Amino acid sequence: MSLKGKEIIVLAENDYEDLELWYPLLRMREEGAKVTIVGSGTSNDYQSKHGYPVTVDLPASKVDIDKYSAVIVPGGWAPDKLRRYPSVVKLVKTAFDKNKIIAAICHGASLLVSAKILEGKTATCYFAIKDDVIYAGANYVDKEVVRDGNIITSRKPDDLPAFCREIISALK
Repeated sequence: MSLKGKEIIVLAENDYEDLELWYPLLRMREEGAKVTIVGSGTSNDYQSKHGYPVTVDLPASKVDIDKYSAVIVPGGWAPDKLRRYPSVVKLVKTAFDKNKIIAAICHGASLLVSAKILEGKTATCYFAIKDDVIYAGANYVDKEVVRDGNIITSRKPDDLPAFCREIISALK
């Protein structure tokens, strides 16, 4: 229960990668954190790439970021949809500016690109968006997990154990 008293956001939108949402959500709960599912505001429920649903607790526009210690951005196609909503991009940027942990896996880094928080940072991501991360000013490295300040990034579902360990470590 090393994260007892911590509150964490996990972002959700249609076509999220199942493991990249549920594995961190359950691991953070297992460590005692309160996890809030936050969406774009377009629905109360979102379907994963494989049809598994998640119910949203709050839309991004209603989040008081000061209550939270971290924002986790799962991959799949959801980040490409989330980045289209100014309230979601603002949430990530504000959380970053307030030195909250921002953790993105796989395609999740595309939302960090839109929030303009990668310049000068070292990061990793799914290989298909590597160029986007580089063009956003990041130093791309191909590693299972990278932490640079308050940004934590990973590449793919295989990296989830390291990704979650790093988030937990950063929040202790």
